[in-house]
Amino acid sequence: MIFTAEQVACVCEVLLQSGCMDRLAGFLRTLPPPSLSSSFSSFCPGELESVLKAKAAVAFHQGRFTDLYTLLEGFPFSPCSHALLQQLWLRAHYMEAERQRGRPLGAVGKYRVRRKFPLPHTIWDGEETSYCFKEKSRGILRQWYRYKPYPSTREKRQLAAATGLTTTQVSNWFKNRRQRDRAPDLQGFQISCSGGTSGEGDPSSDNDCSPPGSPLPLHHRPPPPPLSHPPPPLRHICGGLH
Repeated sequence: MIFTAEQVACVCEVLLQSGCMDRLAGFLRTLPPPSLSSSFSSFCPGELESVLKAKAAVAFHQGRFTDLYTLLEGFPFSPCSHALLQQLWLRAHYMEAERQRGRPLGAVGKYRVRRKFPLPHTIWDGEETSYCFKEKSRGILRQWYRYKPYPSTREKRQLAAATGLTTTQVSNWFKNRRQRDRAPDLQGFQISCSGGTSGEGDPSSDNDCSPPGSPLPLHHRPPPPPLSHPPPPLRHICGGLH
């Protein structure tokens, strides 16, 4: 069966999003090598990107990390593909480092790997990241936290789509932020109980003594800011690539 370039790209995207790596690998094997066929010359950049992205995912799935790095460094991928491909790049380097050391990497170990193997410009738009969280993503989470520190499950999914993170990452970020903000509240409560100034540090006080970015008092909170809804990232792909 002969597929058009558009059909090939469509099949690659569907199989990639479904996480069917073995089926995707089988489909890619049916395509003629670019060196033996001029069929790839008919691909527009978006269609060629879908094929190369699928090849990168399969290379990761099969543990062919050298092929993965070559693919990721050899084509200028569009920003909509960056989130997935950055995860493939980082996770592959983490796995190689863990294999060499014979133990899982901690936060410091992963940081050192990221410094040693920075993201190539082909899958990175130049925006600074902090532990793989772009500042733009962190800004969205901070803004939402100020208005609603306990987002619902549905809102967490929407935030994940808007930030390019996974729902688990969003949930963990809110949990950690709430824990950090609770610590000053508890200290202030102890001061109040030990005879400090009335109302100072009292969690129920109307005084705005909270750290910057802390959630507003309930009666001062307007509705959370609306979220834009770009196409959801392929957030379940990395979870299925083992």
